Amino acid sequence: MIVRILGEGQFSVPDQHRSELEGLDSTLLEAIEAGDEAAFAVALGAAVAEVRRVGTAVPDDEFSTSDLVLPFVDASLSETRELLAGGTAADGDL
Repeated sequence: MIVRILGEGQFSVPDQHRSELEGLDSTLLEAIEAGDEAAFAVALGAAVAEVRRVGTAVPDDEFSTSDLVLPFVDASLSETRELLAGGTAADGDL
C-alpha cells in the first residue's frame, strides 16, 4: 500500500496495516464532516504518525499511484476541505 503525505512524500506501508490506516482515514473524514477542528487535528496526527511508524519512505525518484492521501501535517480543517473540494485527494480519500 502506498500512502502519500502531502508536502512530505510517499511511504510504502505493508498490507497488514491497511485496515488500521483505513480506520484512521475514516476517523479523519468523520472529523471533517463534523467540522470538529480538535478531532481533525488529533486524527491527522495519529494517521501521519502511524504511516511514519510502519511505512518506509519511497525514494523521490520513484513514483507510484497512492492508495491513500493524507493532508499536509499542519493542515487546518478548512484547508483540507478546500483540498477535497479541488479534487486533490485520490478517490475522495485523504
